[in-house]
Amino acid sequence: MVYDVAVIGAGVIGSMIAMELSHYNIRSVVVEKFNDVAMGTTKANSAIVHAGFDAVPGTLKAKLNVEGTALMPEYCKRLHVPFKNTGSVVVAFSDEQMNTVQALYDRGVQNGVKDMEIIDEAKLREIEPHISNEAKGALYARTAGIVCPYQLAIASAENAVLNGTEIKLNYNVCKIDFDEVKKIFTVSDGREEVKAKYVINAAGIFSGKVANMIGDDSVNITYRKGEYMLMDKTMNYLANTVIFQCPTEMGKGVLVTNTVDGNLLVGPSSLDIAYNTEDLSTNSEVLDSVFASAIKSVPELNMRNVITSFAGIRAHDNSNDFIIGPSKANGAFINVAGIESPGLSAAPAIGVYVKDMLLGIMGGAELKENYEPSRKAPVRFNELSNEERKALIEKDSRYGRIICRCETVTEGEILDAIHSPIPARDVDAVKRRTRAGMGRCQGGFCGSKVVELIARENGDNLDDITKFGGKSKLLVGKTK
Repeated sequence: MVYDVAVIGAGVIGSMIAMELSHYNIRSVVVEKFNDVAMGTTKANSAIVHAGFDAVPGTLKAKLNVEGTALMPEYCKRLHVPFKNTGSVVVAFSDEQMNTVQALYDRGVQNGVKDMEIIDEAKLREIEPHISNEAKGALYARTAGIVCPYQLAIASAENAVLNGTEIKLNYNVCKIDFDEVKKIFTVSDGREEVKAKYVINAAGIFSGKVANMIGDDSVNITYRKGEYMLMDKTMNYLANTVIFQCPTEMGKGVLVTNTVDGNLLVGPSSLDIAYNTEDLSTNSEVLDSVFASAIKSVPELNMRNVITSFAGIRAHDNSNDFIIGPSKANGAFINVAGIESPGLSAAPAIGVYVKDMLLGIMGGAELKENYEPSRKAPVRFNELSNEERKALIEKDSRYGRIICRCETVTEGEILDAIHSPIPARDVDAVKRRTRAGMGRCQGGFCGSKVVELIARENGDNLDDITKFGGKSKLLVGKTK
């Protein structure tokens, strides 16, 4: 079989592109290195939908950020993904930083950002009562918000699959050949070959390596690591918006924000690394530095309320802009690279932009008559009323068995995840879809139950179940 398009990478960018292509009579396949979608930068970032005032005017970052943020509410509604329009503040702690705030406002105006305002200390304190007494004022951007990045990627990928897109997980691309006569790419992971007329490189931090496989050395990725701390939901009263500090050359700085699920998120650090691009360990000294920066904004933060820490690696290109376009080495190969912040905000617009670009190169394609624009809304038992819960349990008693007590996740929800259009094959995949294991105990009580359910439903042995695929086995054998 020869596909029309092969998308390399199933993060939020690759998944959004695949979803947009699935509107058309285009035979597409997505290949993903890991055991699930959303396993790279998508699963570990700030989850912010930026207003769009930070990017340099005239760049793709600026254009696609503003367009993507405008599309985000409707996309999330259609795909049943949590989104909250919280707004954001960039806090200044000196007169000099107020000048930076003014410059950001002016830049936002050039980028077409709506509903911005420079506010004084009194107005800032009305919006954020727990802000530091050192704050002088802020840039208030009402269009900013928060979203769940991995749920957005999962939902987009599931919608693509429902509309006929194929997906191949655990497919680590190691070689790409091109037949000059047939005009066909052959993508290989060393075990299986995928043939396609066009290739879209959405491989995240690996996009430079993938581009090199066709002789394209134009993608120069710097691996930029960020570490975060996630706090208990009892702390979410400390922030009403996304609280930024004035940005630096290394990024938007340490922020304090709620998540869509009600936790408080603090971070990230920003450190360029030149080694082990899959090292997601955290460092106590780095986290201490992150916390020290965060309490400049919100002094009431308390380390005792941290329930977990995590790290992510983002792909920074030396051009300081997104790289989106046909490769100079082969016009049928489209690079979608260097998608760092505000990549999540821009994701819906990037999907449309790449789809339109590819259709232009292909000479067009017909829309599907039976395209399904949505997906079935997942059950979220903890958000239902008592009457809705009772009715659900009467239909299926499995929704009456609580597996994760911290997040009130039921057996029925976990089984839905295991049997979803892109099945959850490991414990972390279940966690991303249902939040089982994301509470205060971090899976200490429900983890073994989740392992049992995955094994039971798939007919696997308990010691075959992994945390996140590969060699991450949770059990090594029986003790008795």
